[in-house]
Amino acid sequence: MAVVQAENLRKTYSKVVAVDDVTFEVRPGEIFGMVGPNGAGKTTTIECCEGLRRPDGGTLRVLGLDPQADGNALRKRIGVQLQSASLAPRMKVWEALDLFSSFYEKTADWKSLMERMGLAEKRNAYVAALSGGQKQRLFIALSLLNDPELVFLDELTTGLDPQARRAMWDLVREIREKGKTVFLTTHFMEEAERLCDRVAILDHGRIIALDTPHNLVRGLNAENRVVFFTEDTLPADSLKAVPGAVRVDQTDDRVVVYGRGDALVGGVVNALSAKGIRYRDLRTEQPTLDDVFLTLTGRELRD
Repeated sequence: MAVVQAENLRKTYSKVVAVDDVTFEVRPGEIFGMVGPNGAGKTTTIECCEGLRRPDGGTLRVLGLDPQADGNALRKRIGVQLQSASLAPRMKVWEALDLFSSFYEKTADWKSLMERMGLAEKRNAYVAALSGGQKQRLFIALSLLNDPELVFLDELTTGLDPQARRAMWDLVREIREKGKTVFLTTHFMEEAERLCDRVAILDHGRIIALDTPHNLVRGLNAENRVVFFTEDTLPADSLKAVPGAVRVDQTDDRVVVYGRGDALVGGVVNALSAKGIRYRDLRTEQPTLDDVFLTLTGRELRD
């Protein structure tokens, strides 16, 4: 049985359709990701699953329960990290864990959880004194206090530095390794590609693609890229004869060669050497989920 089963889910706010006929399922033991531009409907969708918002149409089952009709029973079995949350600034870390633990009949050992989240040294620190990454680890710990079967993580790493973001990724993997299912939303494509078993791309309230990151990238059929910098003048058509090359773009001293095949990199290097063109910082770039995302949703910035 699917952990989350949504069919033709719909949610509107006045004349704005936030979620429009969305159908998907989350399988047991997977990390399922939902990505999309700002305003695509990600948070509304996940909040419907959590029981925080009432859908206007469609059917929704989470762990076999209706999030609205069976809300009390569902909350005992899920963990939720909200996109925006706060605690009393003068509350200590251990106090928050002890207090929230008292809300459940079935609880995990909050002291062990504090250790696992790397917060033991901050047990007596006030919430207001924690860094962004430490606060996120605390909110994850709070979401795990009832030993949930399913954990919702909404924009977990927004605002974190790269080091803290990667530490969060390790924690998410650890949660899955404990036998739990994770449903997360993010607008970081690298995050979705690194963490998720399957990804749903949401745009204007609709799912426009759903598959594994590997299959989504492969289905794009995009070219590989060879990128380098040169101070020399690049003769016209000097690289277009390289085997596998499709096109060459140059902006100032940055050159990108698009193409396919295993001979592309060697052909570029040989062509540059043969013409005596000096280059630096040559590297290859494979198509990523970023390319899929931009191709499907467009490149314009949206609020």
